[in-house]
Amino acid sequence: MKLYCEVEVVSRHLPALGLRNRGKGVRAVLSLCQQAPRTQPRPRAGGERGGRHHACLFISTLKDKLGTRYELKENIEQFFTKFVDEGKATVRLKEPPVDICLSKANSSSLKGFLSAVRLAHRGCDVEAPLLTFTPVKTSEFEKFKTKMVITSKKDYPLSKNFPYSLEHLQTSYCGLARVDIRMLSLKNLRKLDLSHNHIKKLPATIGDLIHLQELNLNDNHLESFSVALCQSTLQNSLRSLDLSKNKIKALPVQFCQLQELTDLKLDDNELIRLPFKMGQLTNLRFLSAARNKLPFLPSEFKNLSLEYLDLFGNIFEQPEVLPVIKLQMPLTLLESSARTVLYNRIPYGSHIIPFHLCQDLDTAKTCVCGRFCLSCFIQGTTTMNLHSVAHTVVLVDNMGGTEAPVVSYFCSLTCYVNSCDMLM
Repeated sequence: MKLYCEVEVVSRHLPALGLRNRGKGVRAVLSLCQQAPRTQPRPRAGGERGGRHHACLFISTLKDKLGTRYELKENIEQFFTKFVDEGKATVRLKEPPVDICLSKANSSSLKGFLSAVRLAHRGCDVEAPLLTFTPVKTSEFEKFKTKMVITSKKDYPLSKNFPYSLEHLQTSYCGLARVDIRMLSLKNLRKLDLSHNHIKKLPATIGDLIHLQELNLNDNHLESFSVALCQSTLQNSLRSLDLSKNKIKALPVQFCQLQELTDLKLDDNELIRLPFKMGQLTNLRFLSAARNKLPFLPSEFKNLSLEYLDLFGNIFEQPEVLPVIKLQMPLTLLESSARTVLYNRIPYGSHIIPFHLCQDLDTAKTCVCGRFCLSCFIQGTTTMNLHSVAHTVVLVDNMGGTEAPVVSYFCSLTCYVNSCDMLM
């Protein structure tokens, strides 16, 4: 029984000697093997199940393929498994007084291995067959690959899994119609490139890749980006997203919850609008949405602070001379309640109020005064010079223009009158 991961063996005597451990694991192969009596020669591979001889732990590295042996029977002081779902665990031995720190392991394999180690500690039979230890081959360390690039269908692995330790995976021009479920178990992934395929829909479980920082979906057949992904752990990890050359018409308002985004590419889609809470993407520095069907920009677009902006080739319309008036006085109970909840930042959720009301609150407009409005507002359009939000701006048309129409909302007639100069 073997486990592939990174290992750091920390002596608990170091602090007493005023020393510190190196603090970095090395790639290793952990083997749970039968322990033959030392007075006898080691039997050949294919030994008995763990009942006749006690199991012991061998840790082999690329520099030490013979491995270091650790007794297990009644020799484990404690297991630390709080982060086992992240592929991390620590086994504290009595003799020698060391902590065996495991990381970057496949979580399911780690759980199975730890279960076998527990049985060995108790002196019980281990369910998995135990082989006599043999030196680890160099080829076994290839399972620690951190980068794999596949750019043709013939090279795509069909009969074997991806190395669990991958941090960068590219599978382009492979004709994929969906995301391979095997990719979703690669918990160490930081960069996933699925460009130039035929993917139509993304599974919500991509959001379980807690370390994912870069996601490239350029040149696929996507028609949407789901709310589930916007509300997943990608909120905390995703820095770069490429959705260019797809068939996306709109992004959900929850898209702006991906607040760690710094680079966003939306070129060559069918976008008819951008999320109107774009201003919440405070870390965004690079935005490209060229060759779409955008007639105007959302009002919160003015809150962005970009280094690069490309909106070339959209169908920006001339600002409307007359505003759209949807005011109703007195305010309805729904409108008044919604404004109060949002203005006072009262927490809400589908476990408190009906789901459709949550959607209404999520899609509320922001007035230029900072207050909110649901369905009672005045809508006006003005023109904005894009240099006010970006250092480098690609011309929006062939005429050398750098201006685009922006929609603004007003919660009352007073706000509208006070802002008339802005709209003229």
